[in-house]
Amino acid sequence: MKSQLLPNQIAHSAYHETRDDMTVETIVDLMPVTVVVPVFNERECASALMTTLVEIDSELGERFCFNFLIVDDGSTDGTAALLKEIIQGKPNFQILQHQQNQGIAAAIHTGVKNASSEIVVSIDADGSYDARLIEKMIPLLSPDTDMVTASPYHPEGMVENVSAWRIWLSQRASGLYRMVLRQKLHCYTSCFRVYRRSRVLDLVPKSSGYVGIAELMWKLDRQGSKVAECPAILSTRIAGHSKMRILRATLRHLRLVAFICMDRAAHRLQRVFRKAARPQ
Repeated sequence: MKSQLLPNQIAHSAYHETRDDMTVETIVDLMPVTVVVPVFNERECASALMTTLVEIDSELGERFCFNFLIVDDGSTDGTAALLKEIIQGKPNFQILQHQQNQGIAAAIHTGVKNASSEIVVSIDADGSYDARLIEKMIPLLSPDTDMVTASPYHPEGMVENVSAWRIWLSQRASGLYRMVLRQKLHCYTSCFRVYRRSRVLDLVPKSSGYVGIAELMWKLDRQGSKVAECPAILSTRIAGHSKMRILRATLRHLRLVAFICMDRAAHRLQRVFRKAARPQ
């Protein structure tokens, strides 16, 4: 049974080896990782999602001590009830629920707040990314890095069978954010990320929906955090349909970019005034 761990704690796992008719107990240090999965009306994806998470727990369990937090963001299709039934007997799986739909960024933040480890991974529930990429992403969270993001638009990344409107919106949004943010990345909108919990816990996006994902990137950039990219393959969802509304998302991205520009201009003016106020 896996126990709940506080940030920076190391889980110890014992296994036995048989050598020359002797059984030797070996203690292995496991890195505690909380995996946050936001879900909203994903009943069609629930079984496949759980299969993937259980496989990750099994395949990577010799390196990481996983706790899985599935955040149901006010689903009305029975997603939470089905997931509760599936996770019975799995002590390191937990369902958190919003009574009303708040948005994917808000759901991820709920997971971060309730995480029991310093390293927190957020992944999509729809299977659009291979969650096993966690194994490559976590090591990129070096001591000077506060977030790692999956990046399908990286030169070594790829997009497969994804609707043209989603690619258009994501690439255009990333292009705008690249113009106004300090860090020049290939993708700013992916939900598949690895966070250093202590560095993002107080960065609550004002936009609770999809644009809040980019807003959190801006807040990290604004506080001077380093963000790393991991090339990834983005595929079409395994079932169901996207909850994103393209016109609304487009307008909100534009509004956020405009706000970032005004914020940067205000900071420049502050620096000018401070410099002018210094005694000559």
